[in-house]
Amino acid sequence: MRALFPGSFDPVTQGHQDVLRRAALLFDEVVACVMFNSNKTGRFPIAERLDRLRAAATDLSNVTVDSYTDGLLVDYCRQVGIDVVVRGVRGVADLDYEMPMARMNHELAGVETFFLAADPALAHISSTLVTTMSQQDPAPNADSSELLPAGEGGSEG
Repeated sequence: MRALFPGSFDPVTQGHQDVLRRAALLFDEVVACVMFNSNKTGRFPIAERLDRLRAAATDLSNVTVDSYTDGLLVDYCRQVGIDVVVRGVRGVADLDYEMPMARMNHELAGVETFFLAADPALAHISSTLVTTMSQQDPAPNADSSELLPAGEGGSEG
């Protein structure tokens, strides 16, 4: 079974990498796909996000990386024959945000959503938080590189 792990991945975080690793254990193939999110202003170009996703998935032989910015998630799923979307959730707020989309994806195209609970040690990490931290004046003990996958430290600031 193939699954889609969509996101803006701006930037890729340890939380994304953890969900991707765990999804790769559950599905035959996982496509990590950079998608457009109208609620977010992209900080990194799509090509750089794709490179960072590939680096995060280096040891995962059943993970491929793609991008799709020309339509809805369900349009991409139809085009590539994927029926399951994987979403990492950190808490109730994430579920409140994700559930209506999961219902609509199912209604529009029969796409199921598989929710993976975030690792508690990583549940506080979000791309928005990493971006905000890296844009602020350095505060004592504030190093956003620790929130990124191994090998990407220092590339945020």
